[in-house]
Amino acid sequence: MTDFICDVSIVIPIYNEEENLPDLVARIGEAMQPSGFSFELICVDDGSRDRSAHVLRDLAEKTPWLKPRYLMRNYGQTAALQAGFDAVEGRYTVTLDGDLQNDPLDIPELIHTLQTRSDINMISGWRKARQDAAVNRKLPSMIANRLIAKVTGVTLHDYGCALKAYRTELVRRIRLYGELHRFIPVLAFEAGAKILEVPVRHHARTKGVSKYGIDRTFRVVLDLLLMKFMLRYLHRPLHFFGGAGLWMLTPGLLICAYMTGLKLFGESIGGRPLLLLGVMLVLMGVQLIGMGLLGEILIRVYHEPEGREQYRLRPAPER
Repeated sequence: MTDFICDVSIVIPIYNEEENLPDLVARIGEAMQPSGFSFELICVDDGSRDRSAHVLRDLAEKTPWLKPRYLMRNYGQTAALQAGFDAVEGRYTVTLDGDLQNDPLDIPELIHTLQTRSDINMISGWRKARQDAAVNRKLPSMIANRLIAKVTGVTLHDYGCALKAYRTELVRRIRLYGELHRFIPVLAFEAGAKILEVPVRHHARTKGVSKYGIDRTFRVVLDLLLMKFMLRYLHRPLHFFGGAGLWMLTPGLLICAYMTGLKLFGESIGGRPLLLLGVMLVLMGVQLIGMGLLGEILIRVYHEPEGREQYRLRPAPER
């Protein structure tokens, strides 16, 4: 789809936010209607257990620009965002949370920046004056931000800020799985995007209950391993698995050669732990190299049948 029906598509994943929804929709309207941008609001109910879906339905009946989507069950924030991305029809796409901690008044400013900065594909919000409890939210976020920036090389102050603005062409190049919503800047960078981080307003939650906690930091570490692999080895898995395999195969072969030499000179090697170690290293090395070769085949199966590009082109630099 290349034609755009409106200027801005606003995507908000919703989970148990029935108390905030009327104010959220009202504040989106107050921010966008005077801005001069045509817009749509796509609220994706992620299988809420309260009356969020009913509230969305009632609000949509009297709000023409509200277009709710209802997921069959609670799939998680990543799937809800992808469902919203699949439905956007605006030239620009904006995401934010449904808890009213992000300020909708920032949206027109972000869109104006995208319009005036043709070299920027994505703007990521930075909650510079964050209004959250120090232990429950700030500490996990600080740890996660530093880890992600260090490992991926995509340096942002605030990966967790939901308020982001994109050119919709970029959104359509990104696919979200698992819990990768917190790594959207990394996925955008991998897709060739230029990212700008700007300070945005942030408010304390006044209604509802936060869905985040300290345990989120540990999940970030696991997802971070996936991001590191995708950035460096997605198109050359043999270098990763084959490299690890060679590190194991080489000492394993040397140990086996040494043990073979001892056997030829008449020594008994059947009960020696060194023999077991050598055989184990050889087997593990061969398996890892085989995984790398299989990965290379899968990459070609993924790209070649439908002609998927392994690269992104950009226009010539402006004078």
